[in-house]
Amino acid sequence: MFRNEELLKKLLLRDVCPEISERAKNEYRGKTILVTGGGGSIGSHLCRALAECGAAHLVIFDIYENRAFELCDELSEKYASQVYFTVEIGSVRDRDRLSQLFSQYDFDVVFHAAAHKHVPLMERSPEEAVKNNIFGTYNVLCESEKHICKKVVVISTDKAVNPESVMGATKRFCEMMVTAKKDSSTSFSAVRFGNVAGSAGSLLPLLAARIERGERLCITDKRMMRYFMTCEEAASLCLEAGAASESGELFVLDMGRQINVYDIMCRLIIAMGLEPGRDVVIEETGIRPGEKLSERLLYGPGTKRTENGRIFIEKEEPLTVEETERRLADLRCAVETGDRRTVIQALAKAVPESRLKTEE
Repeated sequence: MFRNEELLKKLLLRDVCPEISERAKNEYRGKTILVTGGGGSIGSHLCRALAECGAAHLVIFDIYENRAFELCDELSEKYASQVYFTVEIGSVRDRDRLSQLFSQYDFDVVFHAAAHKHVPLMERSPEEAVKNNIFGTYNVLCESEKHICKKVVVISTDKAVNPESVMGATKRFCEMMVTAKKDSSTSFSAVRFGNVAGSAGSLLPLLAARIERGERLCITDKRMMRYFMTCEEAASLCLEAGAASESGELFVLDMGRQINVYDIMCRLIIAMGLEPGRDVVIEETGIRPGEKLSERLLYGPGTKRTENGRIFIEKEEPLTVEETERRLADLRCAVETGDRRTVIQALAKAVPESRLKTEE
């Protein structure tokens, strides 16, 4: 139901604009492109958008074979005479597997969308968040640079701004690794945006499923505010940012104003032909660890608007490559201890602007 543009307009209270410019299409036309996490919500929409742009060869890399296979089957049927598709199974944690992949294919562009994204789950397993999000990204960056890939675009999140969660802090460190490589012969960039309406495991599909089952809905706090955009918008703007990237940029997507989550829940209930409070009860449960009442997309002044009015470049002083390597070494030592508190403390030190709770 969340592929319905009119429904999304009603829920998000704005027009949905997933168009891709000719400039972006030209950037990817005829290219060999890797999408990590290609079977996921953002990854799969990136693959669809890249196919529309006329990419020559798309390699869908994912640890979960079923969704990657299904996506490849869908795209092969639709673009059989235009684009060549390949599914490769593996994890970004596995440096040897990535090295094999980069040696096998001559990638022009890499979109790195593979990540652990669920905030509460990563609070309970911080070492997994660090291993997958940080070291997985590090592996992708290193192999891309080693094999002289032209461009790499890393997908980030608004939860990386002054992060209060483990997931947000890991994504913030990924941004820092990207901006540190501003002098690389490979063009690295990161793209930051908020919640994606309709993505797997995200708020709206979970709410809709509960409403259909006749269950009550839960919200941690009725004051909760979030940015929302569609999967198609996220994919098209990532492609636009990638086309505009030159060296070490942190792109921020304009998602309009934040929306009250309680209000969007009520609008969804009404859209499904029911009445909030009477047919569907909404229960307030209290804020979870690592959760904010509202999110920010930008850090502060100095942000520059690009030619695309919905894409900004966040200005920041990048770390040196040597400093990122030192912090990575500290994180690696912390993960090897297997101690949750040690990992969180190391992550808080690696991301000084974070607001992680280091004491239990």
